[in-house]
Amino acid sequence: MHALRHSAAHVTAQAVKRLFPNVKLAIGPPIDTGYYYDIDCPVKITDEDLAKLEQEIAKIIEADFPFTLSMMPKQEALAFFEQRGEPFKVEIIKELDADPVSIYTDGEFVDLCEGPHIASTGKIPAIKLLSVAGAYWRGDEHNPQLQRIYGTAFGTQQELDAHLKRLEEAKARDHRRLGKELGLFSFFEEVAGPGVVFYQPKGALLRMLIEDYVRQEHLRRGYQLVATPHLFRSELWKRSGHLDYYREHMFMLEADDIEYGLKPMNCPGHILIYQSQMRSYRDLPLRLFELGTVYRFEKSGVLHGLLRVRGFTQDDAHIFCRPEQLVDEIERIIGFCWDVLTAFGFTQYAVELSTKPAKAIGSAADWERAESALAEALKRRGVPFDVHAGEGAFYGPKIDVKITDAIGRAWQCSTIQCDFALPERFGLAYVGEDGKEQRPVMLHRALLGSLERFLGTLIEHYGGALPLWLAPVQVVVIPISERAAAYAAEVASALRAAGVRVDIDDRNERMQAKIRDAQLAKVPYMTVVGEREAAARTVAVRSRAGGDQGAVALDQFVKQLTDEVVLRRC
Repeated sequence: MHALRHSAAHVTAQAVKRLFPNVKLAIGPPIDTGYYYDIDCPVKITDEDLAKLEQEIAKIIEADFPFTLSMMPKQEALAFFEQRGEPFKVEIIKELDADPVSIYTDGEFVDLCEGPHIASTGKIPAIKLLSVAGAYWRGDEHNPQLQRIYGTAFGTQQELDAHLKRLEEAKARDHRRLGKELGLFSFFEEVAGPGVVFYQPKGALLRMLIEDYVRQEHLRRGYQLVATPHLFRSELWKRSGHLDYYREHMFMLEADDIEYGLKPMNCPGHILIYQSQMRSYRDLPLRLFELGTVYRFEKSGVLHGLLRVRGFTQDDAHIFCRPEQLVDEIERIIGFCWDVLTAFGFTQYAVELSTKPAKAIGSAADWERAESALAEALKRRGVPFDVHAGEGAFYGPKIDVKITDAIGRAWQCSTIQCDFALPERFGLAYVGEDGKEQRPVMLHRALLGSLERFLGTLIEHYGGALPLWLAPVQVVVIPISERAAAYAAEVASALRAAGVRVDIDDRNERMQAKIRDAQLAKVPYMTVVGEREAAARTVAVRSRAGGDQGAVALDQFVKQLTDEVVLRRC
């Protein structure tokens, strides 16, 4: 598949060159779901152009040009691509250590490329161009902005059709569109800046429901709630290592000739709370929890709705424990993680163990101990995992959990990080059973990851149709006529008294229009009431999923809802 999609990228660039001879080519790698090719084109590529490019691609595939590898001396390759007016290729060649460099040719098209490729263009069974987006050369906003043509290729037309159907389903579930339609959140980039979220009333209520559940679950498991400031002196970030290893992602500012940093992480604040008093071995493990808002400078080109923002809130905890408690604590976190994710309806996941990166703090021995502890806890729990070498945090290795949504997509969610380095840098200590000071180990963990990203994932998983316990409005009461208004208010009052979130739709509209609007708002239940229901003390119930459920006694309906909420059915 890698070679197929790599070949499809070349064919796409070849078609672009045919239709736009003055285009300059950048790079065109395969990716997980297809491929892209970055180009510098004097005109903006449109959807109509994509259709024309597909017609040209079909001609190239029909011609069945073989992909031919040749090796060209580096200086000759520089001259060759300079003569062809390809500055991005020239820049790449200048940075290559290899000499000679590899060149691939199919028909009239020649490209700098490592390969591999399939035998010929005619061996591409199914290909589709998807979209065009902007992209900075090498991801740097100071470099030229290019146009990125996205496409995909599969081994059969049936596989491609299935993939395109999934893309349509993903488009229908896009949290950015649903968030606006359902009145959950907004962005005001022109006045507030990019990557900061404004929660509308329904969105703020949904966030509160998630936060309340998370707080209660932490308290139930022996965590202690803390709250820390958003702003610290830069000396603290220097001591933690963030200024040396993370500064490019931080917002720094100055006041009274003192440099400060908005916190990108909550851990230094929790460390200071740990240090605020002498700790005994009897105090450990100490589990501190905070719904902590942090700020990270993400480039504007990678911001994406709630999934990639600059200000977000983590369900962040730090556990300070004795070394002999370490594996047991990691096991408890893993179990806690599964309980929380299951409560929100996520039951499929993949787990990755990321090890020491190139830029890291701490001794090699401590890194080995930390990696071993994470692996041991996963094995004890019977959790299969993949090892991602070199992708840990700068202060410790980590476990990452990727949850699978309703249409099979993976989302980065929970993380557990094992840290010997920061306790060492901050001189953390506890008094051991022998009366001597000893060094604790620190576990960093977030179960939802960030509320913003998790909320975006949740919306897309359910297509906006949230489970009853999370729905901002759980029931809409619809009176048939003005004569039923008093009973509608009575029904709403009974539901509210039981803790149900309810609206009354008493607009001067037809009943069917009100039902349709409630369906579009993805409200779980609608109750239609008229004089007959008032006389019988019933409600005519319609569910979002099951349609008309007939007349139900009001008391019975109230109990049905409260039971469903308590069970958190998803």
